[in-house]
Amino acid sequence: MLIACFVTAAQQQSQPLTFWYEYHVTPGKEDDFLNLVKTVGQPVRDKLMADGVVLAWGVEAPLLRMPDAPTHLIWFTVADYAGLEKVLSAMNAQITKMTEDAAKAPAGKKGAASSGAPMDQIRSITDFAKTRDYLTRDLVSGFAPAMPAAGTLPWVRYVFAKVKPGKGGEYRKAWEKYNKPVLDKLAADGTILAFGLAVEDIRTDGDFTHYTWIATKDLASQDKVRAAFLADRDKRSQEEQDAITHLFASLTDPDAARAELTRSLIFHLPTPK
Repeated sequence: MLIACFVTAAQQQSQPLTFWYEYHVTPGKEDDFLNLVKTVGQPVRDKLMADGVVLAWGVEAPLLRMPDAPTHLIWFTVADYAGLEKVLSAMNAQITKMTEDAAKAPAGKKGAASSGAPMDQIRSITDFAKTRDYLTRDLVSGFAPAMPAAGTLPWVRYVFAKVKPGKGGEYRKAWEKYNKPVLDKLAADGTILAFGLAVEDIRTDGDFTHYTWIATKDLASQDKVRAAFLADRDKRSQEEQDAITHLFASLTDPDAARAELTRSLIFHLPTPK
């Protein structure tokens, strides 16, 4: 999701925003979907990244396929709402231009324009009625000391929680006390590329309020993350382990907890200068 470019972003805005698009791509249309991303959205997001507006962006697909679950996610991260407005305005302008070009293209002419307007294309390769957007904000984040190698396509584990009303502050304090130190060590030694605790900045009727994300260069590193957390808990007394379990259970709806593991299909960071 969001890697070392946030080190720079954190100097300007410690709690960046991420805009998410969830899509249900028709089976067999996956390549068409990625081509549409590369021809429509990528030029806009890459240009705004070069301008310092977009901090990072990518496309992910869940490791596990589930009925009625989204098959692809597009995300981009900005420092603030002003940046969000610039991206959305630029995307609207791009879609409008490409739609006009498609309408002008002679019948049968080869090229991107002749394949149809962008919104027509997306409707033909996705179940567009199921498309869903989220806007989230990182409350806390951490990063490896070095940028990931060029071409890295991270794996990202998301752990979703539904925090009880009025308990958000307590949940964050508990997370920072018991989870962040483990993640800080893993980031410092390069086991993980980045991590964060995020919330929906605009609350929807979704089934989560907070989520932890942990990005690694490969799946094997996710094993190391699990081992580190088990080791951290095992070194504590049984009484303390029980207290930690009870604390998080008292702050959340345990039945609403869920996790997801995604692989990056596209992952762009600013080019180091």
